[in-house]
Amino acid sequence: MREADVSVIIPAYNEARHIGHVVSYIGVHHPDFEIIVIDDGSTDGTGKTATEAGAIVYRHPYNIGNGAAIKSGVRLASGRVLVFMDADGQHDPRDMDQLLQHFPEFDMVVGARPEGTQDSKIRALGNRIYNRLASYVTNFDIRDLTSGFRAVKSDLARNLLYLLPNTYSYPTTLTLGMLRSGKSLKYVNINVQSRKMGKSEIRIIKDGVRFFMIIVRICTFYSPLKVFLPASVGLFLVGLAYYAYTFFTSGRFTNMSALLFTTSILIFMLGLISEQISQMRFEKSEGDRFV
Repeated sequence: MREADVSVIIPAYNEARHIGHVVSYIGVHHPDFEIIVIDDGSTDGTGKTATEAGAIVYRHPYNIGNGAAIKSGVRLASGRVLVFMDADGQHDPRDMDQLLQHFPEFDMVVGARPEGTQDSKIRALGNRIYNRLASYVTNFDIRDLTSGFRAVKSDLARNLLYLLPNTYSYPTTLTLGMLRSGKSLKYVNINVQSRKMGKSEIRIIKDGVRFFMIIVRICTFYSPLKVFLPASVGLFLVGLAYYAYTFFTSGRFTNMSALLFTTSILIFMLGLISEQISQMRFEKSEGDRFV
């Protein structure tokens, strides 16, 4: 792959301490890379430092969010392959070569962080749970759902741009969207530095709920039966167990059992309808792409 085909997109918010080193390193070792820094409303001179280091800087008037910065970068980038990485020095620019060597064979390559590099045991446990849930949704072994260090073909990233949220959780949405769209994904091991500042326990809980809702939303958007079918089967089994209990204890079929059976059937039918709508939406978007 020619270096001129690669655009590096770095969202940055108050990262003046690190952004100059990151940009300079990429510029020295990959002089033909297009380096785009999205200054997401920084107040510490991040944009000026990035410009002096040689990056193309696009500034948001205020802090919109990490995902919004990524979307701005994708719209500006001219490369055929886009590399996303953090501005805080957590990602080692030398690992970009590991990601890029797998193109064009793969559609997206993600840097998987080693075990034990998360800020806390709670966060590490949460990431493992999310990885398992996302693997169930996509039928693919997801090693690091939330890694922000990845390379992706630009045309595919633009096709999924409308799905990406404005928050930090864009890696989750992009990963699930790519896999559900039938695109190829590969994980490679990378080295990471620990973040200088952690988050409070309340923040972890808040972010955890948000991540869970994002996964469920993408799941119901792309593969509704993955959500509706387990709920339907669960309610049916509860209704069956309750009916068996009431039949052997009082010899009757109760209204509660009827409600549980009926609800399970309705949820299953809603899942089938949602699956058809999802498939038609996907086919339409694929068709529009070639018009």
